[in-house]
Amino acid sequence: MRELDYDGAPAPVREDLKEAHRFLLDHVCAPGTWWTGRQRAAIAAESRRASRCGLCQARKESLSPGAITGRHHADGELREDVVDAIHRIRTDPARLSKTWFEGVIAGGLDVGPYVEMVGVTTIVAGLDYFARSLGIEPFALPEPLPGEPSRYRPAGAKPEGAWVPMIAPEDATGPEADLYGDAEVVPNIVRALSLVPPEVRALRRAGDTHYVPVAQIPDPSVRRALDRPQMELVAARVSALNECFY
Repeated sequence: MRELDYDGAPAPVREDLKEAHRFLLDHVCAPGTWWTGRQRAAIAAESRRASRCGLCQARKESLSPGAITGRHHADGELREDVVDAIHRIRTDPARLSKTWFEGVIAGGLDVGPYVEMVGVTTIVAGLDYFARSLGIEPFALPEPLPGEPSRYRPAGAKPEGAWVPMIAPEDATGPEADLYGDAEVVPNIVRALSLVPPEVRALRRAGDTHYVPVAQIPDPSVRRALDRPQMELVAARVSALNECFY
């Protein structure tokens, strides 16, 4: 089992968190639904690179990101439009719009690969923020695994007025029967990646350990080291700093 480096952390890290971190890193660099393991690893690397990209910083400081032109700090593994989307998602999410999204799709990135790209980009962001909160180095990405994408599109994913098709809880059947567990209420933020079911499963693995399981979200009595109101205060502050839509 590959060990991760938590040296320098000011507090002990729970074993379930360590297991989740290993799972998520392996997931990020394994062949996915629309991208190979090498491409997914490149997406993960770009997600990290975005935080120190000069173009992204200039756009962030500009009244309109479209007014700033230039090239991202990228390694050339991915198409420029893909790199641009990754960097925008990671660094300036509050100003993404449906018009922007439609432009990304019109530029040649299909909606399935887009959803998977969002999943990888945000999983890496979460891992990096966890490491930063402990004052430790970001976890090293594993070597990408060989293999081809599955190119699986779930039959239950349908347009519902969101930017991308999603699977409603009542349509999570067959191969997707496990997608939302036993949750009676499934927030849209969980459903958002459901066009690519493995990304929902990865998101749930992250949420189950770093927050609470989906089925327990409506229950205000759930606690860990923090009471639920304390957890929500921290979550709300972090979400605000990360410019989360919600």
